[in-house]
Amino acid sequence: MIAGGFGTGKTTMVRSVSDIKPLTTEETLTQASADVDHLIGVADKTQTTVSLDFGKIGINESLVLYLFGTPGQERFWFLWNGLFKGALGAIVLVDTRRLESSFRAIEEMERQEVPFVVALNVFPDSRNYPVEEIRDALDIPENTPVVAFDARDRSSSRDVLVALIHHLKERSAVALEPR
Repeated sequence: MIAGGFGTGKTTMVRSVSDIKPLTTEETLTQASADVDHLIGVADKTQTTVSLDFGKIGINESLVLYLFGTPGQERFWFLWNGLFKGALGAIVLVDTRRLESSFRAIEEMERQEVPFVVALNVFPDSRNYPVEEIRDALDIPENTPVVAFDARDRSSSRDVLVALIHHLKERSAVALEPR
């Protein structure tokens, strides 16, 4: 799963890293949604995901990673529940200019007990904060990886997926350790 707040770059990430042309459900923002989709910090945004984005990456001949990008607006969060079923892990995209837009995604990962990494999407006008400040502001534990990346860049997006896979592998190894 690729989750996060409105305008954090979920669709952009799926587009940049998918081996196939992704399925997207973007629709044009209209005046009718102005009272619901607040564009503070994302004034240039013209489209929004209304259901999900889907892409995939072939790891090898027999292993495929499916990517599901969630909608960011609160009015579409009910769709997240179906995406949690069978999810091995998630990436929570964060825009450091609007940290609060990703609080709900982090809360939901914790509530659903879905392992996740936090990916700081670096926008041109973003400030560069130390990871510990971000971790404290988001109230996430030290064992949750935090990585900076550019959702528009395929290799940068791939590196976030690799970080998630390593995190899942580490969690599995810890779970298998004798007590």
